[in-house]
Amino acid sequence: MSKKKDMDSIVSLCKRRGFLFQSSEIYGGLNGFWDYGPLGVELKRNVKDAWWRDMVTSHDEFREYPGAPQTFHMVGLDSSIVMHPQIWKCSGHYDLFHDMMVDCKLSKKRYRYDQLKGRWVTCPGKTASAQQVERVFVTSGAEDPTPDIEARAAKLFGLRNKEADRLVWDGGVQSLGTVEPSQFASVLAPDVDSLGTFTEPREFNLMMKTILGAMGTEDDAAFLRPETAQGIFVNFKNVVDSTRVKVPFGICQVGKSFRNEITPRNFTFRSREFEQMELEFFCHPGESAQWYQYWRDRRMKWYTNLGLSGERLQLREHHQDELSHYSCGTSDIEYAFPFLDAGEFGELEGIAHRGDFDLRSHSEGKLDPKTRPLEVEKDADGNPKWRGSGKDLSYFDDQTRERFIPHVIEPSAGADRGTLAFICEAYDEDEAPDEDGKAQTRTVMRFHPRIAPVKAAVFPLIKKEGMPDIALGVYRELKEAGLNVQYNQQGAIGRRYRQQDEIGTPYCITIDGDTISQKTVTLRDRDSLAQERIPLDKVTEEIQRRLKG
Repeated sequence: MSKKKDMDSIVSLCKRRGFLFQSSEIYGGLNGFWDYGPLGVELKRNVKDAWWRDMVTSHDEFREYPGAPQTFHMVGLDSSIVMHPQIWKCSGHYDLFHDMMVDCKLSKKRYRYDQLKGRWVTCPGKTASAQQVERVFVTSGAEDPTPDIEARAAKLFGLRNKEADRLVWDGGVQSLGTVEPSQFASVLAPDVDSLGTFTEPREFNLMMKTILGAMGTEDDAAFLRPETAQGIFVNFKNVVDSTRVKVPFGICQVGKSFRNEITPRNFTFRSREFEQMELEFFCHPGESAQWYQYWRDRRMKWYTNLGLSGERLQLREHHQDELSHYSCGTSDIEYAFPFLDAGEFGELEGIAHRGDFDLRSHSEGKLDPKTRPLEVEKDADGNPKWRGSGKDLSYFDDQTRERFIPHVIEPSAGADRGTLAFICEAYDEDEAPDEDGKAQTRTVMRFHPRIAPVKAAVFPLIKKEGMPDIALGVYRELKEAGLNVQYNQQGAIGRRYRQQDEIGTPYCITIDGDTISQKTVTLRDRDSLAQERIPLDKVTEEIQRRLKG
């Protein structure tokens, strides 16, 4: 029987076995940045390769895919991380890409307004500390806020531990974002003992600024991209003109993005540097609703095909008040990560119907023929209204003779979040017999074979009788076939099996006495623990066959 997944155990395994390390760890680490170790880089690369194969490499432009209105093209792109600053003004990121933050005037710490957790509490017959406040919203920055909130509330009202039952709680744990700023005088910030130390919520732009060139002035400022999508939109015309693609078609990109998160948290779930796997699918406006439905269903199936559990995975349609200003509809594929409370899900991928907003935004406007800068118009309130490039980004259908601005369906997945979800899903502890038949607790990573960092391990049973030579031959044959495999001849065979189970290797191949006499090897399955004999000269063929399953 599998035990309940524990995030601390998963994080510990990730470091111990070389999946993930804190960036700059020997210098104390850098919050919001992570390094992938030898196994982690293989796992993440396999996740990205699985996405790219599904989207581009194995796409059949003549095939009628179930649910798709018609056949379509798919191509790839790799755009620059730093692009013209005007792109971010036209896309809305410069003015709208922000989170609301609050600062604590006493502790000098900064928090996201909507992410800090707290709870309303009163204590009959007592007021909070010296402020004489009866009802207080006690907050906590802890991953599990409830115990900390309860302890801090008791201290605030001057109660001893055995008197904590005198506290009267008003509702459950909720976001600070539910508290109006007018009520901040009754809020206790984390790490302080006084009420009312929060500033008013204010906007914090999430783009990371950099400086280009040697002058270092504000005129040389640029931004590290907060998403990969805009690099696709501004290359729409280049792709159409340089290839034979016709609408409908998709442009795919895998690449780094950067967001200056106020409070990075939950391991790699919310980081300042992360990798995206994005598709921008361009289609006729009249067919966009059908394509939106198609990509919702197809992307959900991709995750389940690679082993994410149906009960921990959901597809959630956004409510109207959640939609971006340009969106005609958005769905999130979400996963119940172990660090979340029961019943909560975290976003893995968003599928957005963006309409024609992006191409139209980058098209509108005109250039001054003398100085070439973009004209900056102003709205009714006198605020700058940034315009696009002035380039025609419409599409002409040479068969129907129709010109239009395509609508866009955008499935945008996080490679790091996806990798984390596969790690959390794979982690398991069960009871398995050792070499003597005694039950032992086994830690096993049940990765789908397609994304497992190591596909197979080759063991000679003993270090003599020619077994190491045969094992090395099998190892090299698998390597030449392009498979990441390991070779190990140290220790008891049971211990070697356990080591491979802990890193998620789906198959172990043992060279033993029967290999010498019968030309067969033992093939062990990680999940079922079944062992079977297969011909020595069919090992590579058999492993490749199983990996395709």
